[in-house]
Amino acid sequence: MKDVNCAYCMQGDLVAKFAYPICKMDSGFLYLFKEQSHPGRLIMANEKHVSELVDLSDEERDAFFADVAKAARAIHKVFNPQKVNYGAYGDTGCHLHIHLVPKYEDGPEWGDVFAMNPGKVLLTDAEYEEIAEKIRQAL
Repeated sequence: MKDVNCAYCMQGDLVAKFAYPICKMDSGFLYLFKEQSHPGRLIMANEKHVSELVDLSDEERDAFFADVAKAARAIHKVFNPQKVNYGAYGDTGCHLHIHLVPKYEDGPEWGDVFAMNPGKVLLTDAEYEEIAEKIRQAL
């Protein structure tokens, strides 16, 4: 069941405020987070409008984490970070999604928790598409 107030369920204009579409995955949809202070930051959103991992069957959970791992491998191929951090929050937006945040030793917040949306690095649509295409090719 979709929630008409949920950006991940409705996609389009709602999600476009903060994310750029990359592709459909087996268990949901992969996005490029528009704020790119951490180059290559992605969001993997589950296809179901559920709030918690425990709301998924074991098979659905395994498929979701397989997609998260595929996305992380693509980040490593394209951006070569020293680490990828993973964040699953959703206190206010109750749709299961995971932020994949590449961390770089010479980048912001190395050794600390990443800021959710620092608003410092925004790109053009052409630049988002260039990154999205590199990720698609690396998947």
